[in-house]
Amino acid sequence: MTALDRTSTVAVVGAGTMGQGIAQVALVAGHHVRLYDAVPGRAQTAVDAVAGRLDRLVAKGRLGAVEHKAALTRLAPADSLAELTESALVVEAVVEDLAVKQDLFADLEAIVGEDCLLATNTSSLSVTAVGGALRRPGRLVGLHFFNPAPLLPLVEVVAGAASDGAAVAAAFDTAAAWGKTPVRCTDTPGFLVNRVARPFYAEALRVYEERAADPATIDALLRECGGFAMGPFALMDLIGQDVNEAVTRSVWEAFFRDPKFTPSLAQRRLVEAGRLGRKTGRGWFAYDDAANGQGAGHSPDPEPAALAMAPGVVTVRGSLGPAREVVRLAEESGIEVRRESGGPGRPGVIVLPSGVTLRLADGRLPGEPSVQFDLALDYATARRIGIAPSAGVHADAVAEATGFFQAMGKEVSVIRDVPGMVVARTVAMLVDLAVDAVAKEVASAHDVDTAMRLGVNYPLGPLEWGKRISAAYVCDFLDAMHAWYPTGRYAPCPELRRRAGATESVISS
Repeated sequence: MTALDRTSTVAVVGAGTMGQGIAQVALVAGHHVRLYDAVPGRAQTAVDAVAGRLDRLVAKGRLGAVEHKAALTRLAPADSLAELTESALVVEAVVEDLAVKQDLFADLEAIVGEDCLLATNTSSLSVTAVGGALRRPGRLVGLHFFNPAPLLPLVEVVAGAASDGAAVAAAFDTAAAWGKTPVRCTDTPGFLVNRVARPFYAEALRVYEERAADPATIDALLRECGGFAMGPFALMDLIGQDVNEAVTRSVWEAFFRDPKFTPSLAQRRLVEAGRLGRKTGRGWFAYDDAANGQGAGHSPDPEPAALAMAPGVVTVRGSLGPAREVVRLAEESGIEVRRESGGPGRPGVIVLPSGVTLRLADGRLPGEPSVQFDLALDYATARRIGIAPSAGVHADAVAEATGFFQAMGKEVSVIRDVPGMVVARTVAMLVDLAVDAVAKEVASAHDVDTAMRLGVNYPLGPLEWGKRISAAYVCDFLDAMHAWYPTGRYAPCPELRRRAGATESVISS
C-alpha cells in the first residue's frame, strides 16, 4: 500500500466547485488540507463553503460531531503558493488551459519537496502535455474526479507518457484510501469515460439529425428500453450543451478527426443559439417549470402509439439471438407462437399474421417490407419498445407489431425506419469503443466496465453488454451500418472483428 499517510498535508489549487469537492474528500479522509486560489479572497470563501457542507453532513447524521470539529481544525486557506511547501500531494483544479496549468506546475515544482506528488484534475487536456514543462515530469499524474467529487465514487488515475509507476501507484492507492473507486488508464484523449461514452450522445444526435425521432422519444427509448438512467438529450442539457460539445470536439480533434468522434452540427447550432440547457432555461427542452421535465430530472415522455389489438398467432422463424426472450414473453401474454427453422445464416424473424416480418434491428434496411424492433437491456423489464416500419409496410401490419408488444405490457414508440434504430446502434458503438480501448491497453476490461458504470451510471459496463449480445451480433451490426454510412464511423475495430471470428466471448474479464 503506497497511499499517503493521513497525517500528511494535501493542497488543492483552484477553489472552484471541483477544487472544493476534492478538498472535502481529502479532509474527511483525515488529511490536513490547504486551499489556494489565484483570486484574492476566493480561498477563504471556498474554506467557508466546505465548512458549510460539513455542517450539513453533521445535520444529516453522516458525520460525527467529534470528526466534524477535528476536520475544521485541519482545513485552512493559503494566501500564496509558497505556503504549500510542506504538501505531500498537490491537486490542481484550475481552468482548462494548457499554458496556465504548465506555468502553475512549474511554479509548484520550485516550491514543494522532491517527494511531493503532483496531480492534475484535467478532464480534457493531455496529462503528458501538462507535465511537459516540468523538470521531473515523472511525479505528475492525472487524478480526474467526477463532479460532485464528494458524492461520485469514480476517480480516473491517468498515467502520462512520463509518469513514474510509483507515482501512479501512490495516486491510485491514495484515492482508494479516500473511499473512492480508482481506475487506471493511459493518457488518451478523453481518458476512459469521456472516450468510451461519446456514442451515447453522438448516436442520439445522429438519429435526430436524420429526423427518425424527436429528442423526447429518443430519450425515452434509451431510458425505458436501454435501461440508462437518463436520456442523452436531457443529460446534455444537464451538463451544458457548450460543455458537452466542447468535450466531443476536443476528443475528435485529439484523435485527428477520427469519424467515430465527429461532432454534431445540430448541437453546434444549439450552442450558437445560446440554448445551453438548464443553466440558460432552454436546451433541447425547456426548463421554465417542473412540469416540462426539470423537476423530474429527465425529458418529457413522448406520446405512446395508439392501442392496437394483439395478433392471435405469430410464427418465429430461426433464432432471434439477443431478442430470444421476446418469444417467451409473447407466449406468456397469450399469443400463440409457432416455430419454424430458419435458413442457414439468416437472422431470425417473427412473422405476423399479415405476412410482414418483425425483426431485431441489425443495422440493415431490408429489401422486403418488414418492421424492426429495438434492442433492449432486458425485454422482461423494459417499459418501452421502439419499432420502425420499412417503406411499403401497411398500417395494419404496424398495428399488429404495436399490439404484439403492447400485449406484453410495453409502451410502443413508432419511429422512422433508420439503420440500427436507437438503442442497438448506441450499444454497438459503446461496445466497439470499449473493446478498442482494452485492445490498445488504455485500461483493463474490469476498469473500463467499472468506469462506465460508476462514472456515467450505465446499467451495464459495455464489455459485459457485449458478452450478453455476442461479439458476432455487434460486429455484423456495425458492418451493416458501415455499408450504409461508408465513412469509417461504424467500421468495427480490428479486435472486435477478431473476437467475432473466435469461439470465445467478446471480452474476457
